[in-house]
Amino acid sequence: MTTAEGTGTDTPHIRLEGVSLGYGDTLVQQDLSFDIRRGDVFVIMGGSGCGKSTVMRCLTGLLPPWSGRVLVGGESLWELPTARRSALMRRNGVMYQSGALWSSMTLEENICLPLEQYTRLAPEQMRAIAEYKLALVGLAGYGDHYPSEISGGMRKRVGVARAMALDPDTLYFDEPSAGLDPLSARRLDELILELRDSLGTTMVVITHELDSIFTIADDAVFLDAETKTMLATGNPRELRDHSPVPQVRAFLTRGEDGADAAA
Repeated sequence: MTTAEGTGTDTPHIRLEGVSLGYGDTLVQQDLSFDIRRGDVFVIMGGSGCGKSTVMRCLTGLLPPWSGRVLVGGESLWELPTARRSALMRRNGVMYQSGALWSSMTLEENICLPLEQYTRLAPEQMRAIAEYKLALVGLAGYGDHYPSEISGGMRKRVGVARAMALDPDTLYFDEPSAGLDPLSARRLDELILELRDSLGTTMVVITHELDSIFTIADDAVFLDAETKTMLATGNPRELRDHSPVPQVRAFLTRGEDGADAAA
């Protein structure tokens, strides 16, 4: 079976049903069941080593689950023929934690890479798209710069621009605020919200940063390293204030000052 029952507007953009994941004989997460609504900013949160990046690898089609199903638009990702699964994967964009830019290429050339690989556009068309994507992230006119010539926060923005090159349905962000000063982190959070609002793209963000979680998340799932499963799902502010699970409340109220600032 490759499709979920019902394909109407109520069908979640992404749904996990009883998913368990691991590497070799090592279990990372088990019994994951949650929905990601289309157009939401959905945060995968939890402490270090809980398996956030592993879950993202499964969602983006890079790591098959041990059990359970990942439904994308009602289609069971890992039960599809390879060609169809590859087509769905191309509708994802990923911004990696480090930016993952090629240092020997200009920013424009970095953004053109997925266009060269997956389209037959003329060079001038690809350059125009690269210029437009840079403008979307506030870096118009920087196309001929090299990664070494811009700041860390700007490199993260270029990573976002490249992730958007193919106009994805879903954008994934792997610890986008890591290594940034508070001001740059806040600007990146604002960019994520601006892109969500202007493009209607579903955003899936991996982070443990409280400021980002409370600023951007419409919905979230909390992964626990000790029990190797999810302990809660919902809006982070509501989970902070009302969750009956001690681990969830402790994670979302780390430091009284941080909790008060996020209120």
